[in-house]
Amino acid sequence: MASATTEQSGLENQESQPPNQVAPGFVGAIEEQYKKLRDHAEAYPYVWGSYTVVYGGLFLWTAYRWRKLRRTEDRVRGLQTKLRKLVQDEQAALTASKPQKSLDKSSSVSDKTPVP
Repeated sequence: MASATTEQSGLENQESQPPNQVAPGFVGAIEEQYKKLRDHAEAYPYVWGSYTVVYGGLFLWTAYRWRKLRRTEDRVRGLQTKLRKLVQDEQAALTASKPQKSLDKSSSVSDKTPVP
């Protein structure tokens, strides 16, 4: 019987607790903070509206600048690739024409040397 009375008093204590009370611990603290924020947002809607406008605008501006930066980087990478290819083609053309010049020089040198 004593245990039945204890269980009933325990149930009564749970029922008599106000509904706003939250469970202790980390989750309880998060829920409590959420309820405070929700109550504040309901009490001061214009303040929260201004937060939305200001921070939303800041986010949009940041996203715009980030996207523009990425596009600029992509364009620079493309230009660097084109430049690298031009330099490689120029070097290949120089190395291909160098042996011909050296052959021309050696033949012209042998023509100019007096034969004894």
